[in-house]
Amino acid sequence: MATRTEFEVVPHRALITICTMMATLMQSLDSTIANVALPYMQGSLSASYDQITWVLTSYITAAAIMTAPVGWISARFGLKNLYLISMLGFTVASMLCGVATSLTEMVAFRLLQGVFGAALVPLSQSTMLNIYPAEQRGSAMAVWGMGVMVGPILGPTLGGYLTELYNWRWVFFVNLPFGLLATAGMAAFLPRAKAQSDLKFDWFGFAVCSMGIAGLQLMLDRGETKDWFGSNEIIIEAVFAALGFYLFIVHMLTAKKPFITPSLFKDRNISAGMLVMFAVGMILLAISALLAPWLQELGNYPVETAGLVMAPRGFGTMAAMLVAGRLTNKVDPRWLMGFGISVLAWSLYRMTDWTPAVSETTMIVNTVIQGVGFGFVFLPLQVIAFATLDPALRTEGTAMLNLVRNVGSAIGISITSALVTQNEQIEHSVLSGDITPLNRAFEGVWSVLSPATAHGVQVLNTLVNRQAEIIAYNDDWKLMMLMTLPMLLLLLLMRGPKKGAGGGADHTAVMD
Repeated sequence: MATRTEFEVVPHRALITICTMMATLMQSLDSTIANVALPYMQGSLSASYDQITWVLTSYITAAAIMTAPVGWISARFGLKNLYLISMLGFTVASMLCGVATSLTEMVAFRLLQGVFGAALVPLSQSTMLNIYPAEQRGSAMAVWGMGVMVGPILGPTLGGYLTELYNWRWVFFVNLPFGLLATAGMAAFLPRAKAQSDLKFDWFGFAVCSMGIAGLQLMLDRGETKDWFGSNEIIIEAVFAALGFYLFIVHMLTAKKPFITPSLFKDRNISAGMLVMFAVGMILLAISALLAPWLQELGNYPVETAGLVMAPRGFGTMAAMLVAGRLTNKVDPRWLMGFGISVLAWSLYRMTDWTPAVSETTMIVNTVIQGVGFGFVFLPLQVIAFATLDPALRTEGTAMLNLVRNVGSAIGISITSALVTQNEQIEHSVLSGDITPLNRAFEGVWSVLSPATAHGVQVLNTLVNRQAEIIAYNDDWKLMMLMTLPMLLLLLLMRGPKKGAGGGADHTAVMD
């Protein structure tokens, strides 16, 4: 069990924190920074729309697969060794992406970037938990959480400006200074942990887990463009996903030494924390994925303005994390999470009646409130999820939390995007049925909007499409609001942190 004395003897803690934040921000930014640059890459690399999406899919899939074994690799080769290799490899892969001259090269280098980048966030979190004592861990997780939460939010804005001012290659080149500084700093200051060279790798468990994750990611990423289960490709990927996860669960429960320790799931806090994190992941990126086209297509906002309207959510998250970090030693983290979930649900409820006429001020205020909600959920979750976990399982626990967040994000984006498309078609059909000369809403304008004329058909179709799209988006905001509510029930499964002698919450890994 880690003691306070062990934490206090860690030298250069501030410098390690800075380097850790660089690595965290670098990896989290790259999950979304390339999104806005895809149209520019498409022309430069001579790729179709369907092909250029592999730039995103390859990175996400590789990162998801390689997140699962981070705990084992860290134990086998040492946390510091894995950290340095991951940061240096991620930086080199970023530079290779920036100089890619063909789609094949770009996809290959993005796969490499995902492989090396997968370990950065869980290792960063594990490092921060290791070098700070219990009474400072809330503040430490606030600093770390800013990189994880703010990176994906600000990624599209930063990517848009880099692409506009320079070109799309700078989306990847921007990683070079941060990667080199973080690598040099960690090499100089991070304490070296003892490696367990006698560990054997569970190749079968890793293979079937990878098959399940890859199948699920590919199915979710390509389902919308391939008409979901009307496509043989999607059916095959779904079968691979189901079979892979089934074999992995059976193997994990029956094998002597699986690469993911089953005892990890016996801890109530980390297990409930994974479910909460899954829900947070589903909502976090889904909001960004829907709000960007809402602003541009319905609100007619330019790309730069849309990015600026969405950016304040990041500032709300940062402010909330700073406050929550100071409160975690004074208030039960479950109460802070309950407050955050309620604020998040309220911000989504406010969006359920939005129309393009909503003011910029209203949108900016709401995105700030939303950021506050995310901050008050994410930060206390990092503290309480590890409050009762064996320190030996800490790196594995951070890896699993990040894995379920990434999977949740992929599922959330896929479900909400598909529902917008489907509900828009349904609402179009419903609204079209109300267009008759007997409807008093058309009194006085029927001669202009009559479907008997070509002009009338065109105008009516445009109006109906717009109204159907507004309703479809509002239905998605309602769905996401309802998705936040089960998180409140999961808080009841968590055990509160033990109280230290000084009355503050002791978040060290003390087993009940």
